[in-house]
Amino acid sequence: MTIQTALLQGTKLLEEDSIAVPRLTAEVLLSHALNRERQYLYAHPEEELTEVAWIHYGRYLHQRLQGKPTQYITGRQEFYGREFRVTPDVLIPRPETEHLVEAALTRIKPGDAVLDVGTGSGAIAITIALETGAQVYATDISTAALRIAAENARKLQAPVTFLAADLVSCFADGSFDLIASNPPYVPKTDHPALQREVRDYEPHVALFGGPTGLEIYQRLIPETRRVLRPEGRLLLELGYNSLDPVRAMLESAWSEISTHHDLAGLPRVLAARKM
Repeated sequence: MTIQTALLQGTKLLEEDSIAVPRLTAEVLLSHALNRERQYLYAHPEEELTEVAWIHYGRYLHQRLQGKPTQYITGRQEFYGREFRVTPDVLIPRPETEHLVEAALTRIKPGDAVLDVGTGSGAIAITIALETGAQVYATDISTAALRIAAENARKLQAPVTFLAADLVSCFADGSFDLIASNPPYVPKTDHPALQREVRDYEPHVALFGGPTGLEIYQRLIPETRRVLRPEGRLLLELGYNSLDPVRAMLESAWSEISTHHDLAGLPRVLAARKM
């Protein structure tokens, strides 16, 4: 079995099961089985696979056909140009969340203290720390997620302090200049309609915000007012159709409320200043 033949067969299997981007997925899985970069596949198409590589590749294909996300098979996901380790203990970082980071970067000043609430893999906190040099803290209710986040921070040499906490409960009043969060915002009623990759493999504690999907916002927004300093900033990633209700939660006690849209034109980030 050559690399070229293995790619063709893997792509066909994935296509028949309607897996998205089947050729790319086959390339990523075969590269992982060979412990090589994808470019190697094109430079050595006639190379024969070892028995061990073929066994690994077959197992990875089977896992993907069962619905397991490619990122959980390889244990890797790129975010803001850096590679992060991911496991089923953490949500897979999405490109859309980079808009939250971008919005934060434009608002962080030298010497600011920043908090990432619900850090998961640590992608937001680590990226902000490396891009700005700010004093960055991050919380998560999941200790398993925090272990992955801390591992990513060590690997990327990011000075982030991680704490196990429910939202911001472990911090004193007026601790931060900016708080960013990608909270759980999927309504529990959407569970049956989710893609199987999300529904069956990603951590529910990081996905579901309650029956309406707004419950975490309802708790987080007033709590952040307590731990933000005067004129502090809050940045929230938005779920589908959540702009209006979340904006309504801010209008009575926050100023400079603004919306950032993603590349598809959808409202992705809501920013506000504490009054």
